[in-house]
Amino acid sequence: MVAAAARWCGDPPGQRGFSLLELLVALFVIVVITSLVTLNVGSGGRDIRLEGQVRNLADVASYALDEAQLLGRDFGLLLQQSTEGGEMVFSYAWRERRDRGWDAPASGADVFEVQYLPPDIDLVLELEGAPVAAFAGREPRDEPAPQVLFYASGETTPGSLEFRRRLGGELLWQVQWDLLGRFTALRRGEQEEPW
Repeated sequence: MVAAAARWCGDPPGQRGFSLLELLVALFVIVVITSLVTLNVGSGGRDIRLEGQVRNLADVASYALDEAQLLGRDFGLLLQQSTEGGEMVFSYAWRERRDRGWDAPASGADVFEVQYLPPDIDLVLELEGAPVAAFAGREPRDEPAPQVLFYASGETTPGSLEFRRRLGGELLWQVQWDLLGRFTALRRGEQEEPW
């Protein structure tokens, strides 16, 4: 009976294990596939973050126009560029016109928080069909006037803001608005088809 048990527990004839080379090749294939998946998911996360920032800009702009009408004060969108870590970075901040000039909004600090765009994104602003060439630099002693104004009367200067990839200039997003402050975020500048 012991001989039968030993025969039963042993390897059946004709079967062998994997060689070291076969295990290394399988491990290499798994590592390559995992790194490709990680690379694709990482770049997708950056695109999702940019989409969130673009949609947030359009939503907060509508809110700023409502606040301007409610409070009877003009609001504005200040687009800025600065150099951080040797790279040019764009950001946008919200301003409220007060007696002493433009300042951060008194209410809604979390809603009107400064937003920084990824370093590989460029902004192109057009107001009433004419491109705006320069953006303000971030200097604390000189508070520049915002480029896009939301008047207490409920109007704003019509325009568009394009989010482009710095290398190649590919259009990723475009935010358009009209005189009445109706903001639309368009992926690649194209109208989405209705279902």
